[in-house]
Amino acid sequence: MGGLALLSPPLLAKRVPRVAAIVTEYRHWSHADVVVGRLLGGNSMNGVWHAPRTRVVSLYTDQVPADDMSRDLAARHGFRIFPTIREALVDIDAVVFIAEHGKYPFNDLGQQLYPRFELFSQVLDAIEANGRPVPIFFDKHFSYSWEKAKAMVDRARKLRVPLMAGSSIPVSVRQPRLQYAIGQRQEAGVSLAYGPQDAYGFHTLEVLECMVERRRETGVTSVQMLTGPAVWQWQDGAGAWSKPLLDAAIAVSPQRTKLTPREAKEPVVFVVNYRDGLRGAAYLLDGVVSDWSFAGLAGGKVEATAFGLGSQGRPLPHFDGLVHCIEDFFLSGRPTHPVERTLLTTGILAAAFESKRRQGALVETPELGISYAPPPNPLIQTA
Repeated sequence: MGGLALLSPPLLAKRVPRVAAIVTEYRHWSHADVVVGRLLGGNSMNGVWHAPRTRVVSLYTDQVPADDMSRDLAARHGFRIFPTIREALVDIDAVVFIAEHGKYPFNDLGQQLYPRFELFSQVLDAIEANGRPVPIFFDKHFSYSWEKAKAMVDRARKLRVPLMAGSSIPVSVRQPRLQYAIGQRQEAGVSLAYGPQDAYGFHTLEVLECMVERRRETGVTSVQMLTGPAVWQWQDGAGAWSKPLLDAAIAVSPQRTKLTPREAKEPVVFVVNYRDGLRGAAYLLDGVVSDWSFAGLAGGKVEATAFGLGSQGRPLPHFDGLVHCIEDFFLSGRPTHPVERTLLTTGILAAAFESKRRQGALVETPELGISYAPPPNPLIQTA
């Protein structure tokens, strides 16, 4: 699958890039708060404060909860809040799109039905009407639905919109620092985390993907989601290869507990089989850890790293690096990492939930033959 066409941004020497924020809600600790808030007030990547390099000028919120922050922030920062997405996208140079948090229904599989497709379609409608593609950052994964995710990316490509997506976890501090060389052969990878299958399942699969993509990604042939005792039945059989990697991932986790993996509350494993033979697994083990880590097997050697989130003495430091990347993207028009990573991870998660629907059956994924090159020098925070 080819990358999105990259356009040179508007002539920004004349003004600081003007950013429209399209969010589902804006309350304390929401993704709107921790991302847009840093676009407004600066970020502290690597423990050093950096002034904003862009200017948020407009905002659309799909919902307005009782503890909404956006109206007060608009008064203090001077941006305008609009009742429609189309109005918010007039005379802007970039868009940050955050459809995470808010009161939206869940389906019978436990996926929250955020209106990402519906809201993003309105963004693309406005861009098409304006006749001027601008860079868009899309927070987290594209959709609970593979079909909707693929349609969004395809339409962005058709409109020649520079698109970047994903979360803050891949740019966070790694302890110890681990980054495979581009093209290095890898045999297996395991990521480990905790939390709900949907929202944190994406993060955990993204940790796996940002590490194994270094070999040069060619896609995924099948996915399986197992829960409860079936996790350990798999690990005792076909998944025995993953046990030493899981143990290594637990060993580097700074927020591990004294519980053993098999004492986890409602354990989950996403089994990911790659087209080139790489074996992948992403575990959610509530009660055992409360952070993210990874262990890989490359050249017969097991190495592991923890993705640092809160040990640097400031709130949610991983979002500092993400906002730095977003600003780089808005200034250059070039994504700091490939959108295909997020599209593939979205598809893996959607296939995992289809496996859950089929009571843990393996799901073949011919649609996930997504090939892409990893970023040569991705940002990894040091503090």
